[in-house]
Amino acid sequence: QVQLVESGGGVVQAGGSLRLSCLASGRTFSRFAMGWFRQAPGKERVLIAAISRIGGSTYYRDSVKGRFTISRDNAKSTVYLQMNSLKPEDTAVYYCAADEDRIGVVTTQDEYDYWGQGTQVTVSS
Repeated sequence: QVQLVESGGGVVQAGGSLRLSCLASGRTFSRFAMGWFRQAPGKERVLIAAISRIGGSTYYRDSVKGRFTISRDNAKSTVYLQMNSLKPEDTAVYYCAADEDRIGVVTTQDEYDYWGQGTQVTVSS
């Protein structure tokens, strides 16, 4: 079992930046591939970025490429999502998730085993 706690959400103006953090506890963090998802009001939850166990491989949804960066610090049991050039359409609840079965990047939502409670990001125009 692993517990995930997101932080860093808030309200920001369009063009601004935020950095989300997800702190894991309960298990060895480097054993998990990690992902960041988001769910906007009335829409399904989607994967926006993912990173492999040791951080050598990453994935980004097209809509965030060049603006968001996923990274991890296994010594701190934390995965980050740096979000730059934010747009109103980035407004959503952001969740981190962990997969314990795969070494590489995990891009299928159903394969993630553990989820955080989410953090709200609101981008005003």
